[in-house]
Amino acid sequence: MKKLLIISALLGFLFKTDAQYNKSVTLTKDQLKDKIKGGWAGQTIGVTFGGPMEFKYNGTIINEYQPVPWYDGYLKKCMEQNPGLYDDLYMDLTFVEVFEREGLDAPVTSHAKAYANAGYALWHANQVGRYNILHGIMPPQSGHWENNPHADCIDYQIECDFAGLMSPGMPNTAAQISDKIGHIMNYGDGYYGGVFLGACYTLAFVSKDINYIIEESLKTIPRQSNYYKCIADVIKWHKMYPNDWKKTWYEIQNKWSEDIGCPDGVFAPFNIDATINSAYVVLGLLYGKGDFTKTMEITTRCGQDADCNPSSAGGILGTMLGYSSIPAYWKMGLKEAENIDFKYTTTSLNKVYEIGFKHALQNIERNGGKISNNSVKIALQTPEAVKFEKSFDGTYPVDKQYVYKSLNDEYAFDFEGTGYVVKGETAKWASESPYVLKMEVYVDGKVQEIAELPTAFTTRRHELCWNYKLPKGKHNVKLKLLNPDKEHDCRITDI
Repeated sequence: MKKLLIISALLGFLFKTDAQYNKSVTLTKDQLKDKIKGGWAGQTIGVTFGGPMEFKYNGTIINEYQPVPWYDGYLKKCMEQNPGLYDDLYMDLTFVEVFEREGLDAPVTSHAKAYANAGYALWHANQVGRYNILHGIMPPQSGHWENNPHADCIDYQIECDFAGLMSPGMPNTAAQISDKIGHIMNYGDGYYGGVFLGACYTLAFVSKDINYIIEESLKTIPRQSNYYKCIADVIKWHKMYPNDWKKTWYEIQNKWSEDIGCPDGVFAPFNIDATINSAYVVLGLLYGKGDFTKTMEITTRCGQDADCNPSSAGGILGTMLGYSSIPAYWKMGLKEAENIDFKYTTTSLNKVYEIGFKHALQNIERNGGKISNNSVKIALQTPEAVKFEKSFDGTYPVDKQYVYKSLNDEYAFDFEGTGYVVKGETAKWASESPYVLKMEVYVDGKVQEIAELPTAFTTRRHELCWNYKLPKGKHNVKLKLLNPDKEHDCRITDI
């Protein structure tokens, strides 16, 4: 028995990776580039595969009898016919292009303005962040929960990939990038989603142990945060139920499915919160065990944001495996799509493979690594937790009032609590109207703000108005439209 234990221990030691014992890891340039290509290709494959399932299954598993399409030519078809699907990519590329134009020290204002003025449509934290920037509220305040009701939503989590892919073996460097860019649109647990998954990418360059990658990456997140506690639970449940991912899914659903922030997810099965969607990414990676097909299937079948989650899992796993080791089945039609520029960008997959490789080399060198003719020596970093921050601290929803009325003059409502959010619409899909509605917002008889409500879809205000910082008690809110126009409807949906 002792001999068996010794042999087992030795085998365990031999299978540990360089990253677990050494202060540096050396890769050939070809290996590094293969991993960067794998990261970008894996994202693209994942979002394409999960696309038809996006928010079609909320609070429920997608069972095995429900087919998810995948066939030769499907990927190229989606990129050409449904380019809006690829927000996971073109959002990343907005920031990559800024780094390419201005260098790795590009200020956050450059990133913020590039994203705020881009041509793509946005939702949730991204759209509120955009509106804030266009109205003079710059990061980090643009992502802060008092200014952004979607601060904990998934947005930066789906955009963080570039930070990890340009920081091989350097989770703290990726976190520094995320600290700037992630706070453009998120705060608290929403920001942590990007920090954690970015760290997973960095460690996927230097380890082939999924459990190690996830457990080490979690060290970048403050332990007192709900985000940390949720991912730690997933790790624990995976150990309890190592062969049944659905048991872990039900545990996640039971404990972590409550959304207190996103106005669309409050009192609804819809959940775009970063925490639970990150949990699905981790679940897919752990139970996928390094198998690309299992990882794609499981992550997608967790539901909710079922395209962004396999995109994240596919990108991390693609980085770990490398482009050359992604199964041919999943690369069907990829070659034909690699020269297509993602919509709203001037960048294709082939181009970002090269740019990403260049940025990674620059980042490695400026963080203590060394570049030679054929090899790259990466100075590994021990993950450190970023600062603690909490969105909606001490705040939670207590009621939801359905309205569904056009605001033609005035509308008033009463409530008891510390804050409110008024959901509504002023912009029809794809509208480019320059008209801006203006609305006076009174709280307890005093003007709180004169809200500007664009009727163009890309610049609209995601919610009509909100305030989370009122004294606890009874309040009256009155909304008064100052410049009604028969061509533009200001519709209140719910409160």
